[in-house]
Amino acid sequence: MKLQQLRYVLEIARAGSINEAAKNLYITQPTLSTAVKELESEFNIEIFLRTSKGVSPSVDGVEFLGYAKQVLDQADLLNQRYSNNEPSKQLCCISTQHYAFAVNAFVNLIKKNHTDEYEFTLRETKTYDIINDVANLRSEVGILYINEFNQKVILRLLKDHRLTFNPLFDARPHVFISTHHPLSSATSLNLEQLEDYPYLSFEQGEYNSFYFSEEILSTVYHKKSIHVSDRATLFNLLHGLNGYTISTGVLSADLNGSDILSIPLDVNEKMQIGWITSQKVQLSQSAQNYIIELKKLIQEEYGFHLK
Repeated sequence: MKLQQLRYVLEIARAGSINEAAKNLYITQPTLSTAVKELESEFNIEIFLRTSKGVSPSVDGVEFLGYAKQVLDQADLLNQRYSNNEPSKQLCCISTQHYAFAVNAFVNLIKKNHTDEYEFTLRETKTYDIINDVANLRSEVGILYINEFNQKVILRLLKDHRLTFNPLFDARPHVFISTHHPLSSATSLNLEQLEDYPYLSFEQGEYNSFYFSEEILSTVYHKKSIHVSDRATLFNLLHGLNGYTISTGVLSADLNGSDILSIPLDVNEKMQIGWITSQKVQLSQSAQNYIIELKKLIQEEYGFHLK
């Protein structure tokens, strides 16, 4: 086993493709494949499962990659301590549902980063992909919510992938609408008042189950429904069509502008927002700092009580 081989397999896990990893590492695909086969032969395990969509770690592979990351982290610390080398490039990847506070915490993380080199990634993506990213070590941290309706499915999936859900805060559902919306003067809203307006939600691709919906009350029927894939489109439709969406109630004027309102939704429901991590991997210092920024933002700027 060589440290370089460990770096190779971690890059494959991050990229989700041997060809893509080879490009990122500036080596040939056969060289990379050979390195993987040598490791698999040495430890008598299969690290990656090959599919038509690329590769993903096997059950043994996830455990192996967790240990590999810890070995490389310790090797980098030794190298820095005794070779007088500059700190290695900081790496951190976060996957999240479409939450303004997750983006703001990411901004704060980067502003407080004191290294000359870093490579950070923020993925606003689908619920199942968040879980898959963390399970396959493409992301260190994933941010999503659970509630009474979806928690059995989500928590079972997390358990199967050896992931841990860490509660952050509880939120009551709110409606996001434009300041020009006919209902913008309301102090609270119910679903009956909203039924004639377009309902906007984030599409979930092939895992389009009610349990993976980013919006609470996913089983409620809507006469007019529009699915979108990104935050900018959703907010444009809030303005252009007098649409609405349902979320945590946390808005950021910096990201969303000052012409979006958050109005409490009159339902007896709550969302528990939290972050997920792999039980097999120790978080990098950057990922730990991100969690610190997330907690600080939620508590000090938005006034929520941390769980």
